[in-house]
Formats: sequence, C-alpha cells, structure tokens
Amino acid sequence: MAGSARVLIRAAESKDESAWRRLWAAYIDFYQVEVPDAVTGLTWSRILDETVPMFTRVADYDGKVVGFAISTLHPSTWTPDLNCYLEDLFVDRDARGHGVGRALIDDLLKMAKEEGWDRVYWHTDSGNSTARALYDRYTKADGFVRYRISLSDYVKGE
Repeated sequence: MAGSARVLIRAAESKDESAWRRLWAAYIDFYQVEVPDAVTGLTWSRILDETVPMFTRVADYDGKVVGFAISTLHPSTWTPDLNCYLEDLFVDRDARGHGVGRALIDDLLKMAKEEGWDRVYWHTDSGNSTARALYDRYTKADGFVRYRISLSDYVKGE
C-alpha cells in the first residue's frame, strides 16, 4: 500500500458486513475486551439503520475495506449545533501508516463542515501511542478525565 491516494472513504453498506466484522473483531482484540455477539450484531444493524443517529464510514483500498470510523451525532448543552462523537476508529494492521486513519478523520471533519456540526470529538486509551501520534496532528488532548459506570455493576451505596 503506497500513500492514501487510492483510499476511498464512503458510507458503510450491507455488503461490508463480513469485512466490518473482521475489523471489529481485531479492534475488540486490540482493546482486550469482550463484546457479546448479540451486541456486535446490534451494532451492525444500527450502522445500517438510517433512523439511528449512529453512522459508519469505511476506508476502501483497492476494493478491500481496511478501516472504519463509527460516530454518533447528538445535541449539546454548550452549543446550538450538533456534536459528533467519534466512538470507534480502527485501521487494519497491514494498512496502518499509509494515511488510512488520517483519511477517515479528514472525511469526518469534511462532513462536519458540510453539515454544520459544531464539534467532532473522541477519546482513546492514554497508552495508545500510535493513535495519539495521529490525533495530536489535529489537536492536543484537552485534559478531561473520563468516568464511566457500567450500570450492570452499579450497586447504590457501595
């Protein structure tokens, strides 16, 4: 793979399911987490459902899907326009370092400008130095600390 000139970023389509599932499995493995098959199936169905504010862009290189970006649009209490949360971005190991991740982010930023969204934001693991090297080319980390409570584990008062 040489450069990103042959990378096409486009909306995910039903024909992309097997490629997306292969990449999704590698993404989940990278983060060393488990996502139940039912949730993976639900995520794919949401990707294709135009009534859900989630959307996915895929990176196609010579007819092969080599990356994806999954985002969700939502209103904000701080701005009048929608915000775009880039929840998941992943590029196949063999395609890394060739501008695919950059092309996915550039595509999302172009969409944001065209659609009039106020902000695109994301987070990543603090130890993910490869991703952070790319992200730092766009902006520096904002210093916020994320807190997350899984309600299946939450017991009030403990």
